[in-house]
Amino acid sequence: MKERECKVIVAAQWLHLHLWLVSESSSLLDWLQVRQRVPLLNLCPNSTFHKAPFTSLLLADYGASVLRIDRSHPQAHTGDPPPPTADSLSRHKSSIALNLKSPAALALLRSLLTHADVFIDPFRPGVLESMGLIPSELLASNLRLIIARLTGFRRDGPYADMAGHDINYLAVSGILSQLGRKDAPPYPPANILADFAGGGLMCAFGIMAALLSRGQTGKGQVVEANMVDGSAYLGTFMRFSMKTSMWDAPRGENVLDGGCPWYQVYKCKDGGYMAVGALEPHFFAKLIDGLGLEMSQDLDRANWPAITEDFQQRFLSKSRQDWEKIFAGKDACCTPVFTQAELERDGYEQRPAVDLIGSPALSIPEKCQWSSEGLSPGAGGEDVLHAWVGWRRGVHYDVENGSLVKVATAKL
Repeated sequence: MKERECKVIVAAQWLHLHLWLVSESSSLLDWLQVRQRVPLLNLCPNSTFHKAPFTSLLLADYGASVLRIDRSHPQAHTGDPPPPTADSLSRHKSSIALNLKSPAALALLRSLLTHADVFIDPFRPGVLESMGLIPSELLASNLRLIIARLTGFRRDGPYADMAGHDINYLAVSGILSQLGRKDAPPYPPANILADFAGGGLMCAFGIMAALLSRGQTGKGQVVEANMVDGSAYLGTFMRFSMKTSMWDAPRGENVLDGGCPWYQVYKCKDGGYMAVGALEPHFFAKLIDGLGLEMSQDLDRANWPAITEDFQQRFLSKSRQDWEKIFAGKDACCTPVFTQAELERDGYEQRPAVDLIGSPALSIPEKCQWSSEGLSPGAGGEDVLHAWVGWRRGVHYDVENGSLVKVATAKL
């Protein structure tokens, strides 16, 4: 198949926004065999919200060419670039700076969108339209465009226009009510579940589904993702399990939520921790053997608190390293809880999420294994514009007040 370029635009709602243009390559998906481009709009310089940047990171790591569109900056596109933004998920990406209040800058973006394959919009409902970027108009100008709209709350309902964060989306999805210990408030798992899994990952999945559809129809479409529905979907098993003996007790008293002794984390003598997940009888038998215990109690739920205390006292009798040696190579489902600092110290290799044998992902550079270098507004973006559509400064665009603008006479 002849290689071609495919463009994706992602807008992220941060304290300053990022609009990402993503370009997919043959390494993105076997069936695509193309070079895709993705723009991302970044207008919130101090943001810590990474749902849309995570979506574009997934695309970039698998060969997509990602262009982040930052807010204009006096030093952008100069020999003395501004410092990197707070976006730490900028690996394998580039940037251009645009002042979208400038008609000439907006005209450049509109022209770029006619070449794009995917536009990721992470704003609340109506924000994209207020910028003059109307989805129906964008689709009319580019029939192959996929517009992925990623919000926190659902686009309809009582919370549609309200601000929120991961914890709020989990709260109204019902998932948060199932997380946490007995006799304690519900406890969120940082912002991994809603922001990253229910939001960024689900949005990337929607983009892939739309690209597959476009491969058959030749037409793009609007993809609507939100972190409430994404989180609720991830919790399908948890929800269904509430109708069974696995999860029919109050929070913190069930098999997988901290109630069961053989699905727990235990503290060791040296302050380290061991994780136990010996759910099956044959694994449980090897756990008991490794612990050196004899089970005289029934394993029914009424005895779980007492068994948990017995296990805890046993784990406190040895260091984590001792327990590692005891359970090494044994199918007891008992493993050490490593800290990130330990993994970094010991040279643990961070790898792409999925290994594609025929079209592997880009490797994670050693310098990006444990920290991010960030991305400055304007870094590498002009090279990307030339590679994508052949645009050149002074011919197709110029720089005004830290923003790229379309040259009035240019036909883009």
